[in-house]
Amino acid sequence: MSQLILSKKSSQPAPGTFRYQLASFWSDFSASRGALVGLIFIVFILLVALFAPWVAPHDPAMQDRSALLVPPVWHAEGSWNYLLGTDAVGRDVLSRLIYGARYSLSISAMVVVISMGVGIFLGLLAGYFRGWVETVITRVMDVVLAFPSLLLALGLVAILSPGLTSAMIAIAMVQLPYFVRLTRAAVIGEKNREYVIASRLSGAGHLRLMFNTLLPNCMAPLIVQATLSFSTAILDIAALGFLGMGVQPPTPEWGAMLANAREFMGSAYWAVTFPGLIILLTVLMINLMGDGLRDALDPKMKRS
Repeated sequence: MSQLILSKKSSQPAPGTFRYQLASFWSDFSASRGALVGLIFIVFILLVALFAPWVAPHDPAMQDRSALLVPPVWHAEGSWNYLLGTDAVGRDVLSRLIYGARYSLSISAMVVVISMGVGIFLGLLAGYFRGWVETVITRVMDVVLAFPSLLLALGLVAILSPGLTSAMIAIAMVQLPYFVRLTRAAVIGEKNREYVIASRLSGAGHLRLMFNTLLPNCMAPLIVQATLSFSTAILDIAALGFLGMGVQPPTPEWGAMLANAREFMGSAYWAVTFPGLIILLTVLMINLMGDGLRDALDPKMKRS
């Protein structure tokens, strides 16, 4: 019996090790049922998007002129060939939703990567060097924040010309100030800690202090912000697509699907409802997962 107890104790990760930190993170994260539901949903959406060519029943661009605005399968006029119905030109709604996940999620991921990378770099410069460097960077970010986010994104896309690349750049620019300000505040809070002073006295240069010493200890709030920015990017991409300034037809993007079907709201609800519903669920689940990450990574926000 004593040997069994000892073996169980020995199988547990030692405090301070990576396995122990991972187990502690999962324990705090899984304490939130909403975060677990969000994680399961997002993993499911990612898998569906990854295997879209094998999961989607039809080509998203294929038009069936004999099946215009066919209702979902549970309607009397519905067809099992088109489970969620078709749009105004006979394209399968389900297939376009599945392929649309690829575009919406990949564009959002690229937006977060760009804004987070540039924002961290500028935030490190502002928080580490302070002085005129901080003043210039923070004032520029204040100017960006002074504009309504969607209006600024629309203006940038109009200047750059509507399209996928322009939408990514515009939304990344809108998200940039949040990462800059968060990184700057975290660096200022950590800059005078003992481990940073010890690293400086040991001869570490500016780059090593910023990227090797300070940045790893500032990542927890940035990861949470990246999760929340991901959901915001999905909404912004959908909004630009709905206004015709984002992804252009016939690309199956969720916001563009809403724009193409808005004139059929009264006669073909499925063409509008399902893209709107998938946007709502995806953003909601990402926000729930972000709340779980906040509770797991930020000691001040952990539930008692």
